[in-house]
Amino acid sequence: MDGVLVDSETHWHAAERDRIFPAAIAGEQPALDEVTGMHYREIYHYLDDNYEVTLSESAFTGLYEDAAEELYAEAVDLLPGVQETLAALDDRGVQRAVVSSSPVAWIDTVLDRFGVSFESVYSADEFDGPGKPEPGVYEDAIADLGTTPERTVVVEDSVNGVQSAGRAGTTVIAYRGDHDTEPDGDGLAPADTVVQTPAALHETVLETVDQVDGD
Repeated sequence: MDGVLVDSETHWHAAERDRIFPAAIAGEQPALDEVTGMHYREIYHYLDDNYEVTLSESAFTGLYEDAAEELYAEAVDLLPGVQETLAALDDRGVQRAVVSSSPVAWIDTVLDRFGVSFESVYSADEFDGPGKPEPGVYEDAIADLGTTPERTVVVEDSVNGVQSAGRAGTTVIAYRGDHDTEPDGDGLAPADTVVQTPAALHETVLETVDQVDGD
């Protein structure tokens, strides 16, 4: 969802850089791409293991929950071309799932607000196992859709997401949006294809789906 359906990563990076990390970490702060795509509770444990975190887990996650209420209800917009891509996939009879590190409530806010629907919604909140970059959440989504990794195309925008989808054996398209803090894109390089504009994403998704379906 984040960075693929809606432009939330831009807003999240600003919130993390300007509000959340300064309030939670003493000294050196992480590069934003270190945690992009991770569940916010897992972000806390990652930071607590690697940086000087000064807040309790409940206080830290409260910062994320406060920011999410504002971001998803008011600030974010659909990425250009999302509605057109979803309509084209509908025409092809392609099943779709959202696989996100965001909680279900955040996902529902976005889907309801913009009137988009999916056959399945998978949140790391409901998954009994480690989230992205581990592959389990994608493996469960693939099984739920009744398909196989070889017939699954994933769109991701983060290093952790690309690793998760790749480890699940899917075909991975990486979208490098404006929020990407790695201009050379090395972290997204393991994807099968990397695109840089919404127009290229739309075209690549449909071409890849058609190729996988033909195979």
